[in-house]
Amino acid sequence: MRDLGAGFGYLMKGQRWVARHGKRYGWSLLPGLITLVLYAVALVCLALWGDDFVSWATPFADDWSSPWQGLFRGFLTAVLFALCLLLAVLTFTAVTLLIGQPFYESLSEEVDRSEGDGSVPESGLPLWRDLWISARDSLRVLVRAGLWGILLFALGFVPFVGQSVVPVLGFFVTGFFLTEELTAVALQRREVQLRDRLALLRSRKGLAWGFGAPLAVAFLVPFVAVFLMPGAVAGATLMVRDLEGDARPPVPDAADPAAGDLHPDPYGHGSGGSPRGASA
Repeated sequence: MRDLGAGFGYLMKGQRWVARHGKRYGWSLLPGLITLVLYAVALVCLALWGDDFVSWATPFADDWSSPWQGLFRGFLTAVLFALCLLLAVLTFTAVTLLIGQPFYESLSEEVDRSEGDGSVPESGLPLWRDLWISARDSLRVLVRAGLWGILLFALGFVPFVGQSVVPVLGFFVTGFFLTEELTAVALQRREVQLRDRLALLRSRKGLAWGFGAPLAVAFLVPFVAVFLMPGAVAGATLMVRDLEGDARPPVPDAADPAAGDLHPDPYGHGSGGSPRGASA
């Protein structure tokens, strides 16, 4: 329960941080607005022509008598729209982060700079490489989230459980993956790989749920998602700063001569102990 409260606390701290930095907050709204417009257009098109698509995909029902044909195709149309809406909620953060990578990287760096000693961890990779890694990892996370979504959708047909327990589980699952996507902005700059990021969040599920589940609920309202996204990125960076020691992969024991150059410090610490690529 303490981690749940702490996770929600990071979300609130992030919103307060962007509230104190109005200019940066304004620029950080642009990626969310662009993503919202794209998703709105797609969902409107689905609402207008979804029944035509279902009719095309179910030619075997053309000869069914009324009302069974209408009920069957109406049910499939509703299921299709519900799945696409769920997919939109699950992917909104990933797509927004991909579109707004330069904006959110800059925002996350500013949080690191203002909340620390002025140094900013950097991956040292060119922008195109960071975008590629972000897109690749987002796709992997989306596959995992999609598998969970299919499972929860199937469980939704179980009487009572599907109408009570499954929606709650859905928000927690969505919240976990939202937290992963948002913390990835800061963790990727620290060269923490996807596998290690997932392991870190699994070890602190309460923290991830406390941060991400309220966002999952809020993100059901599209305009709210746009306005909360910059603060969510800032809050995720604050969380990463506090978890930084746990987030770093283990460094080989310096006393082991066999470990010497086989496992270099992924954070670029040399004998002086300063982070590689850190800038004041």
